Amino acid sequence: RGVKAWLPVMYGCNNFCSYCIVPYVRGRERSRRPENILAEARELVASGYKDITLLGQNVNSYGKDLGTGVDFAYLIEEINKIEGEFVIRFMTSHPKDATRRLFETMAACEKAANHIHLPFQAGNSRVLKAMNRGYTKEQYLDLIAMAREIIPDIVLTSDVIVGFPGETDEEFEDTLDVIRKVRFDSLFTFIYSKRKGTPAAEMPDPFTREEKQKRFDRLIEIQNAISSEKHAQYVGKTMRVLVDGEGEGGGYNLTARTKGGRLVHLNGDKSLIGSFIDVEITGSTNWGLFAKLK
Repeated sequence: RGVKAWLPVMYGCNNFCSYCIVPYVRGRERSRRPENILAEARELVASGYKDITLLGQNVNSYGKDLGTGVDFAYLIEEINKIEGEFVIRFMTSHPKDATRRLFETMAACEKAANHIHLPFQAGNSRVLKAMNRGYTKEQYLDLIAMAREIIPDIVLTSDVIVGFPGETDEEFEDTLDVIRKVRFDSLFTFIYSKRKGTPAAEMPDPFTREEKQKRFDRLIEIQNAISSEKHAQYVGKTMRVLVDGEGEGGGYNLTARTKGGRLVHLNGDKSLIGSFIDVEITGSTNWGLFAKLK
């Protein structure tokens, strides 16, 4: 049986970020009816799934098109009421629509993962405007401060685009500044690539691939150091993890995830797959943790 399930809550996107083709291809936002989502969530839990990820291009705008006053936080609250031990995750969140209510709901619901993937894409406000992201650098940093105030142990991950058309070296320094200030647990990083039919594809882009690669390498170096430091802080701690699969070698035969979504390697009987167990974290790298059974 499966351990992880993905539950779509909405389709399409209204944001029209200037580098993205999704709204043109998948159309406008269409939220699924809450009763259908909740019925599906109950079926998944009854079938033994332990890790349920709610999916949408921008889950934070769930329900706006339904006109019923139902929002994304309501879905988390209702799924949290389902009997059983399981984790509620979600992706992706758009910073311009992330609210205090969302963070407070995450804090109040014991099944909600203490993790949010909140793509900031660039740290410079002019570049963010050119990307049509709908927030500034300062607004993003304020949002992170609010999230940490409400959920002190929140795990933060994000997406970054390096070398957006017209981004200067000085503007890129703002991206590094955000990374140093926020100290993300991990990042998904990309060098900008053209998507035909998007506004960004028509923008002048004076920087070479080599110049962008140099920026990218700097960013990775800084983030890897932060991830290593963050993961090292888990060593010696006892954590509850969900054993979710078999290892890919490297001396560990099982993989697990913390509630914050951190990858854990451990050894144990395969019958543990699908179980929540307590482990002691014994080691770490910039990309994951190692543990032994308690």
